[in-house]
Amino acid sequence: MFDIEVGSALVMGLILGGVILISAWLIWLERRLLGVWQDRLGPNRVGPLGLGQVIADMFKIFTKEDWVPPFADKLVFMVAPPIIMICILLSFAVIPIAPNVGIIDLNIGLLWILAMASLAAYSVMLGGLASNNKYALLGSLRAAAQMVSYEVFMGISLLGVVMLSGTFNLREIVESQRDGWYILPQFFAFIVFAIASVAESHRLPFDLPEAEQEIVAGFHTEYSGMKFGMFFVGEYIGVLLASALMTVLFFGGWLPPFGIGPEDSIVAGIFWMLLKTMVFVCFFVLMRAAIPRPRYDQLMSYGWLVLLPLSLINLLITGAVILFQGA
Repeated sequence: MFDIEVGSALVMGLILGGVILISAWLIWLERRLLGVWQDRLGPNRVGPLGLGQVIADMFKIFTKEDWVPPFADKLVFMVAPPIIMICILLSFAVIPIAPNVGIIDLNIGLLWILAMASLAAYSVMLGGLASNNKYALLGSLRAAAQMVSYEVFMGISLLGVVMLSGTFNLREIVESQRDGWYILPQFFAFIVFAIASVAESHRLPFDLPEAEQEIVAGFHTEYSGMKFGMFFVGEYIGVLLASALMTVLFFGGWLPPFGIGPEDSIVAGIFWMLLKTMVFVCFFVLMRAAIPRPRYDQLMSYGWLVLLPLSLINLLITGAVILFQGA
């Protein structure tokens, strides 16, 4: 009998291995979806439906020269890329996949994820600074300001969910949604969280820290080989993490919609969790295809002048409703 309890070695290996494999598959999925929405074919040469393109890209990254610029701070330059991978993978440790399926059932799971997101900001900052390149420096400064700012809005938007559920434990947050998902009472919080997640993952239209038309490749301009691969794959793992968080916090996690099917089945729970997560992954891709990139001042103004007041208003309304119901 396989051990599928929380924290077992089998579950840990399956979840982390599955996260990396799914993230690699997301690269192909994004290209295919962009091809459909832009009325073109997308990858179609390597393997059936272009599925072998990801394998070809992986082989290319593994065989590229792992070059370190002679003018860079070599130690910091080499340490920066693994930091973002480690932080994002550690964040997945507290994501509940299904009933009793997860790596760690942490009582402060939501705070843990926010802490890991803050540490991930050091990766792009150190990578840009250590490169000793003007474009990388500009990219790292943009990334630092963008990530720190949007983490504020993201954290405030999640306080409403914490107030309704009474816990920071992600599994308990899912369990508290058996009577109704939080997307309805926390709709504005979901909007703020979704936009902040796009900004945190440096995805279009908020990819200003690595905008090719302005600053070459931003903070990873000088990176190549596997070091660049860590930044590149880390972005897609971040998309998967943000999508899983939206599912857990606002859409009932592994719970089936409208009560169809069993709620405590491991197989059904994994199915619903993956299905909901993939819907939000497609949302990230659609954002890239549909919305143009704003100016940097517009990005920051939008966050502080629109998202911050909206998240605070949502927090005040949630508190007032809870106080009124208690009275």
